[in-house]
Amino acid sequence: MSSTNQLTVAHSPHQFGDDSVQKIMYRVLFALVPAFAVSLVFFGLGALIVTGVAVVSCLAFEYLIARFIIKTKPTLWDGSAAVTGVLLAFNVPSNLPVWMIIIGSLVAIGIAKMSFGGLGKNPFNPALAGRVFLLVSFPAQMTSWPVVGTRMNYLDATTGATPLGIIKEGVQNGQPVSELLAEIPEYSQMLLGNMSGSLGEISALALLLGGLFLLWKKVITWHIPVSIIGTVLLFTGILWGINPEKYADPLFHLLPGGIMLGALFMATDMVTSPMTSVGQIIFGVGIGLITVLIRVFGAYPEGVSFAILIMNAFVPLINKYVKPKRFGEVVKHG
Repeated sequence: MSSTNQLTVAHSPHQFGDDSVQKIMYRVLFALVPAFAVSLVFFGLGALIVTGVAVVSCLAFEYLIARFIIKTKPTLWDGSAAVTGVLLAFNVPSNLPVWMIIIGSLVAIGIAKMSFGGLGKNPFNPALAGRVFLLVSFPAQMTSWPVVGTRMNYLDATTGATPLGIIKEGVQNGQPVSELLAEIPEYSQMLLGNMSGSLGEISALALLLGGLFLLWKKVITWHIPVSIIGTVLLFTGILWGINPEKYADPLFHLLPGGIMLGALFMATDMVTSPMTSVGQIIFGVGIGLITVLIRVFGAYPEGVSFAILIMNAFVPLINKYVKPKRFGEVVKHG
């Protein structure tokens, strides 16, 4: 066989069927609509500004970098940059200044995505890379959470602590969890999104509806979401059983914060997650365990973003050691 006649395999993501990257990305955008609608209801103008700026700046940076720096044909309309913009917006407060959102978009697209060659080549989730950069660089602004109901205010919105933050600080000050639960919204309110937090993580119900749509359309599989959520429920349940006055119950950990957003929309990114079902379960268990460790024993009340980025780094190792059987492999019996 001539060396010039070799099979060329394109970079990931690989998927069988008639789906294209564009179809998949636009389905993800559609699945994010319920959560965006809830953010508009509770945060109003701020949610609209933050999301709009994030999407436009991500699209602009992808076009400019592809056109003038990498000098490749811009893939502006495949939807991937728009998805990154929405997810970045979903991971920040609804009162974040415009210039900070633009910086986060530059890090997400320019550093976490395009510097590795573009879609399919980035090892880390771009939106989470942008979010963590903003958190490290501007911790005060990134942890100032607008109170729901200040719909027409943007930069001057009244801020308050998240349920995770209230429990975390109270336990550190020696208060029992049963007493602290009276200071946070009821679980039914948290399910619907009536609480402080990043604009896209407040409604577990809206995120679940979007996740079920992705499962129905086979954009994602159950392995990563179920393994993340199951691991969080298991380990927080064990801790709660040991000392319910020091550790919150499993349902509390599931409703507020980024568990649902991370499990359904961030960790399931085809580019930065393992290829095999077993690998995805290992990946999800790792994310769930690291999230619990950070939330319970770390200084920061939330840990999903860090957990996903840490496990993103292990994906090549997981893919190397967790492989499907080779086509045509002879299986020995007995």
